[in-house]
Amino acid sequence: MARTILHVDMDAFYASVEQRDHPAYRGRPVVVGADPKGGRGRGVVAACSYEARAAGVRSALPISQAWKLCPGAVFVRPRFERYAQISEAVFSVLRRYTDCVEPLSIDEAFLDVTGSERLFGEGAAVGRRIKDAVREELGLVASVGVAPNKFVAKVASDLEKPDGFVVVPPGAAGAFLAPLPLGRLWGVGPKTAERLMGVGLRTIGDVARLRPRDLAGLLGEGAEHLAALARGEDDRPVEAGEAAKSLGAETTFEEDVDDPEVVRRALLALADRVAGRLRRRRLRAGGVTLKFRDERFASCTRSAVLARPTDLGDELYREVLALLDRVPRSGGRVRLVGVTATRLRAEGEGSVQLGLFEAPGGGRRRELFRAVDALEARFGAGVVTRAALVEEPKPRG
Repeated sequence: MARTILHVDMDAFYASVEQRDHPAYRGRPVVVGADPKGGRGRGVVAACSYEARAAGVRSALPISQAWKLCPGAVFVRPRFERYAQISEAVFSVLRRYTDCVEPLSIDEAFLDVTGSERLFGEGAAVGRRIKDAVREELGLVASVGVAPNKFVAKVASDLEKPDGFVVVPPGAAGAFLAPLPLGRLWGVGPKTAERLMGVGLRTIGDVARLRPRDLAGLLGEGAEHLAALARGEDDRPVEAGEAAKSLGAETTFEEDVDDPEVVRRALLALADRVAGRLRRRRLRAGGVTLKFRDERFASCTRSAVLARPTDLGDELYREVLALLDRVPRSGGRVRLVGVTATRLRAEGEGSVQLGLFEAPGGGRRRELFRAVDALEARFGAGVVTRAALVEEPKPRG
């Protein structure tokens, strides 16, 4: 049976949310990331608008380099809680048209709308409805690819960004892919592309026309899968409702620090941030990972399995402190720390062993944190914080 698959990808999502929430930013280059400090800042670009991309700014670029490329840009710190809130609204739009939605990230998903055609029309009509709803209701722009399978839909959505809308009819996948460059093929990185170009291959169509044994001689394992993709063949199903495998947050210190108390405070703030995201998504963490990077850029991670799943920041923090003791230290300064919740499970999924004196559902501690969540949802992040995270005022004079 022929399938109709959509790939929906929000355009410059974080930066677009900032432009949506701040009309003065619209039409201007926006860079979401660390404070550039006039070109002396640390950290990297988390996201940027298309106006900033025109100046050469890209995600993961050092923030100092982004400032040099585009000093007139609006530089803003990430508001991950806000992006998650808008993401939920986007996915609410997607689920109007099918319950077969596979999230790929906070701003990207596959949809199988094969069974929705009687209600909403053909795939192209559904894709257009989604684009219109996202624009009219949320003030954002999505690019959509419509195709018979996931791979071709993904390529289609990316082909005419921003505000792209590309439909590949059944039976046309091979012809659609043929003129595209090798880099559009999943699994073809720089080294593989160099190997293929070394024998005269330049396009996806060149790969599709190559004899299977010749391609296998070039690539070995994986050649058969790559050839199938080049022909536009991909039978993977859309896996509806696949939950996030992890949720994390990290911070790069403005200056390398050697004060253990500063590191502990940062970890507590990160644990609270991650726990809040878990509660909003009604998830519990069965494990936690600490990320640690020193002044020499040497990085390591340490992980632990929790005795019982949790969505409370202080429980994550306690485990992270224990992991910190396992990090090999040379006495140097700390550049970056991160906290990631792993082994995620839905709230209420499975049985949980309670502590001897613990009330079901976490008792008053969970009620307290849910009250904080409600206040932040109404008045903004940081309206309530732990006393331990409030910095002492600096003495005058």
